[in-house]
Amino acid sequence: MADQGSDIEIARAAKLLPISEIGAKLDIPADSLHQYGSNKAKIDYGFLDDIADRPRGKLILVTAITPTPAGEGKTTTTVGLGDGLNRIGKKAMICVREPSLGPCFGMKGGAAGGGHAQVVPMEDINLHFTGDMHAIGAAHNLLSAMIDNHLYWDNELRMDSRRVSWRRVVDINDRALRDITVGLGGIANGFARESGYDITVASEIMAIFCLASSLEDLERRLGNIVVGQTRKREPITAKQLQADGAMAVLLKDALMPNLVQTLENNPAFVHGGPFANIAHGCNTVMSTQAALRMSDYVVTEAGFGADLGAEKFFDIKCRKAGLSPDAAVIVATVRALKMHGGVARDDLGTENVGAVTDGISNLRCHIENIQKFGVTPVVAINRFVTDTDAEIAAVVAAVADLGTDVVECTHWSDGGAGTEALAHKVVEIADGGTSSFKPIYPDEMGLFDKINAVAREVYRASEAVATKSIQDQLTRWEDEGYGHLPVCMAKTQYSFSTDPERKGAPSGHIVPVREVRLSAGAEFVVAICGDAMTMPGLPRVPAANSIRLGEGGVVEGLF
Repeated sequence: MADQGSDIEIARAAKLLPISEIGAKLDIPADSLHQYGSNKAKIDYGFLDDIADRPRGKLILVTAITPTPAGEGKTTTTVGLGDGLNRIGKKAMICVREPSLGPCFGMKGGAAGGGHAQVVPMEDINLHFTGDMHAIGAAHNLLSAMIDNHLYWDNELRMDSRRVSWRRVVDINDRALRDITVGLGGIANGFARESGYDITVASEIMAIFCLASSLEDLERRLGNIVVGQTRKREPITAKQLQADGAMAVLLKDALMPNLVQTLENNPAFVHGGPFANIAHGCNTVMSTQAALRMSDYVVTEAGFGADLGAEKFFDIKCRKAGLSPDAAVIVATVRALKMHGGVARDDLGTENVGAVTDGISNLRCHIENIQKFGVTPVVAINRFVTDTDAEIAAVVAAVADLGTDVVECTHWSDGGAGTEALAHKVVEIADGGTSSFKPIYPDEMGLFDKINAVAREVYRASEAVATKSIQDQLTRWEDEGYGHLPVCMAKTQYSFSTDPERKGAPSGHIVPVREVRLSAGAEFVVAICGDAMTMPGLPRVPAANSIRLGEGGVVEGLF
């Protein structure tokens, strides 16, 4: 086993290649790299256009069981598998999301992998990186400012200030901003109205950024954003406010994919970062499409468990981008399975084969869900040093009984060497042509029927329920020409139900739809279920408490 340290210590000790050498592995000319220092770069649009007609490689999705505080290691497995594929002689790339400052300084920490399976430079990626998040926030809030400015000056579009649906964003968890009043302080400050903030990764701009196929498509989608209504309930768009051009200008450089490397000096794209519990949870279409043109195998991830990230990856990203995944990896840990089997977090260190077996019910549902989309899964056991052989054997036996392959992985401690067996299995599935992707519902299905389809087929609920006003709103959107859009479910990530305390595999529950939002630019309808929030709060002891500058300005405490 390799010598261990903290994630940040391992990343800091890495021997990074100049980003030009990483680009050379992909045959990217040096003049097509817009470098951000020596180890980060964006890929020029001209090069992306030049490779657009190349054949596409195989697409592998990494997803996971329902997350627990014990951890699953989805990004770590994504990175480790990419390194493993390269170790066995395959030309492979990794596509992951950019971390948000909210979780970095909150409870979850960073999102650059862990141990000896990381994308680097870890500190940069987890903090300001290439400024993409800030560009998205600036574009979003520019539109907010232009809305209020339009209301202040004559309001030629006759916008109803009571029906402005566009909120503001900031990339920090700040519960005090969830609901605010703007325009206070007198006539010079405009018209007072209620509004609020979401976290940047929940912004429709983020969703558009990640689903746009080109600069032209980006600007088209930005113009289609519906920001509010007139008193006659007529929609008002960003294009009508003449905001789309300026927003596109702010996002012009950000939309170029970010090239970095793994600890083993393999190429990786880190680009875009919508949350999967409140948005669609996938990296950009631009980076995924580019990677498929530049490599034989592309490993990407979708946020949280397969009920959220994978469902949205299939039903939204793949549907809209014309992608067809060739294999899926479901990450599971013994620790998480024991929690789904009823073990408290403080008791996870004690061997409990029975709890592991009980927790398999959660894994079984995720396997079945992936199969419903016509994709062949393989289970990756992300092994912890505390896992016992008996517990691992219980997982292997249970998964084998389900007719699915399972592979034990040690990439956290051993890097790509710890995923070689998984890499061989993934290649076997991807090249075997066993997957035949299909979305869970057709475009022509009604919007509430789509919500119900996800609730029943993916969450194992008896039904989704919504008030008459919500149902009427969905009907109005259908009448306005939005009925063909997919739905994006905003729901707790900690359970198949809307109750985060219900572990395992609950069934027959009700999914209450609290609110629906039209994301006309992103081209989906958001259904906010249960107590899901689009602006998280900080925990009692946030990670920010331990993050500081050490001697020589070195970042400490980031994880």
